[in-house]
Amino acid sequence: MPFSAQAHKAMLFAWVEGDVVYTESKFSGAKKVKNGIVRVYDLNGNLLLEGKTNHRGEFSFKVPQKSGLQIVLQAGMGHKAVWTIPVEEIETVGLPTGDTEKTMRSEPLNMKDLQKVVEKALDPKLKHIHKMLAEMQGQGVTVKDIFAGIGYIFGWVGIAAYFKR
Repeated sequence: MPFSAQAHKAMLFAWVEGDVVYTESKFSGAKKVKNGIVRVYDLNGNLLLEGKTNHRGEFSFKVPQKSGLQIVLQAGMGHKAVWTIPVEEIETVGLPTGDTEKTMRSEPLNMKDLQKVVEKALDPKLKHIHKMLAEMQGQGVTVKDIFAGIGYIFGWVGIAAYFKR
């Protein structure tokens, strides 16, 4: 059955907060990936670092370089997940405090500076939304989905029987 094939799908979610990248790993059905191997590569495929997830499926590390990153989770028995962090998310790491000082002065902000200030303020607040979205992706097939599918089948059979009659 296709349901059993999806039952152990490994999922990886990563986000940048300050100069640290946080990851969460789990299987569909919300089971955490314990002791999964996490490897971090640059976008050219060079290995930058590796580590293991903890008992909550979490692994974090300091941003190794200001470039895009590809994070690969090996969760055992062929289960693998990949998450890419674009360079745009890494470029904001270690912004000089002069950018925030500019907002306190009466000088007008250009659009790029304004965007940086807004993104810096929103990133920590969006962390929880990212987490919720990742959890929603991992719900898999629910009992509600199964009954909905059965309902559709009965509906189509009823329509076919009506036209056949």
